[in-house]
Amino acid sequence: MHDDLNHNASMPVEEGVREVLGLESCQVSQLSHETGLPVVISPVDQRTVADYRDVIGHLIGAHLSTVGGLLFRGFPIESVVDFETFVRMISPDLASYEFGSTPRSQVANQVYTSTEYPPHQHIPLHNEQAYTTEWPMKIWFYCAQASSEGGYTPIADSREVYRRIPARIRERFLEKGVMYVRNYGNGLDVPWTKVFNTMDRAVVERFCRASGIACEWKPNGELRTRQVCQAVAVHPRTSETVWFNQAHLFHVSNLEPTVREALLSFIDEDDLPRQAFYGDGTPIETAVLEEIRAVYQCHAVQFPWRNGDIMMLDNMLVAHGRTPFKGSRKILVAMAESNRDRR
Repeated sequence: MHDDLNHNASMPVEEGVREVLGLESCQVSQLSHETGLPVVISPVDQRTVADYRDVIGHLIGAHLSTVGGLLFRGFPIESVVDFETFVRMISPDLASYEFGSTPRSQVANQVYTSTEYPPHQHIPLHNEQAYTTEWPMKIWFYCAQASSEGGYTPIADSREVYRRIPARIRERFLEKGVMYVRNYGNGLDVPWTKVFNTMDRAVVERFCRASGIACEWKPNGELRTRQVCQAVAVHPRTSETVWFNQAHLFHVSNLEPTVREALLSFIDEDDLPRQAFYGDGTPIETAVLEEIRAVYQCHAVQFPWRNGDIMMLDNMLVAHGRTPFKGSRKILVAMAESNRDRR
């Protein structure tokens, strides 16, 4: 894992457009010499957020598709409203959190809390909504309050993860894909009414049919779904292949051993809140998933949040996660641009 705090690696920008765009108003550097991820953009002087629109748009165009992640640090971002204003300068039409897999709260329009898991839990590196066939192309994180200890949002290049996963594993996943099985509610996971934003079973069934999701209503009134999705994906703009699934996160082996044992002591494996299989329904070997997790861990880059930071990721090129933390922590999230619009 890379844990870098180097802000001294200056990156060149085109001199011919510097004056027109006001590029002299921002400094561009790197947190990590080794990976280049993320590119750090900081203001040289203090202006309103709107005054940075052109330079920010230019720098995103110059760096996002190559490095995959940018950290905006030191801009006048002091509230949810500031964050939303910043994000909408780049992508006016933000996405709602549809068919979510983790608990979140909507705090303003299409701005949400980050996953509301207990502070001691680790969230593995993953690409947002890679467990389905429609996902946001862009995702932003805003640090409204940094925790006193831990609480990093590690990131990793999904292209490099794909390249480093052993060929025998890549080929097996490429051939079979990944099947995700979800059991909603029962006090163990997000209820289906919140995941699908409805209390109408017919609406759920229509959504599932349109999305290629098999669904069934269990005798207790709860819902089970199955969906076979991609294991890898090709970026529509860069044409690069990325590792793009959440098998290692959904699989029961991701649970802490004591939690896993406790769950399986009172529910059948078929009723686990979530589980991942190969696309043909056969079990994924735990040892294989451990190899995948090790690749993510090896290529993770992390840094301490500062209040007011905004991190923007190309959701296909860069995965993200969360480390355990102590103290109060508030990270907000916004998403935009469906991959289906890019096809």
